[in-house]
Amino acid sequence: MPKNSKTSLIQTIASHAYQTFHNGASSGFGENNAFLEHQAVLVTLLSKLTAADLNIASPKKVSRKSAEAPVTYMHICETDAFSMGVFLLKPGASIPLHDHPGMNGMLKVLYGKVNIRCYDKLEIAVGADAKDESRFEPPQGDAVSRALLRTSGQFTVQSAPCVLSPAKDNLHEIDAVDGPAAFLDILAPPYDPNDGRDCHYYKVIQTAGRKEQGGEDEVWLLEIPQPDDFWCGGEPYPGPNVSV
Repeated sequence: MPKNSKTSLIQTIASHAYQTFHNGASSGFGENNAFLEHQAVLVTLLSKLTAADLNIASPKKVSRKSAEAPVTYMHICETDAFSMGVFLLKPGASIPLHDHPGMNGMLKVLYGKVNIRCYDKLEIAVGADAKDESRFEPPQGDAVSRALLRTSGQFTVQSAPCVLSPAKDNLHEIDAVDGPAAFLDILAPPYDPNDGRDCHYYKVIQTAGRKEQGGEDEVWLLEIPQPDDFWCGGEPYPGPNVSV
């Protein structure tokens, strides 16, 4: 038997990601027990993944130069069901607040530390509820939406994967903390502007108040162009081959 016949962990993850996400539209996943079972297995597999499994070395001393892309991406694979790759953030780099329309996602830190803030858009029209809106002056405009700050916290290599769905934690922003960081990213299905899955960027323009139950912050978001100080470069993926 060949010495290298053992299936790599990243190949196992890719194969299971395909099994998890290839059946139908994302909107139905949340109520599908079979999907939730597959997703739980995928989370377990991702929890075991390390930078060494992908032949990615954590940089010892890295300085961010102004001419360099603050974030780079290593493409691993993409199918109609999902895309998978690694984002590498230089010290002080951020991925601005953005959405994942109709998509599921998983993020597993490979080295470093990141702070992630996740938001849910609220299906409340501006001015629709006079009693609720009386707490503040709502902004106006088609590009303005109301959202709930669902979670905010730091993730390291010891953390479980961060999971998003079409309805929960779908908008997020990611900041490198105390140095460089890298994470594996799975999106299902992949971004596709021709199929209504384009990436939109946002900024918080006003705090709307606090939800009575749970105490989460409600905010107003303004859709903006991609920020000038954010762009993403590319670099080769050095890990095991993946075939799906």
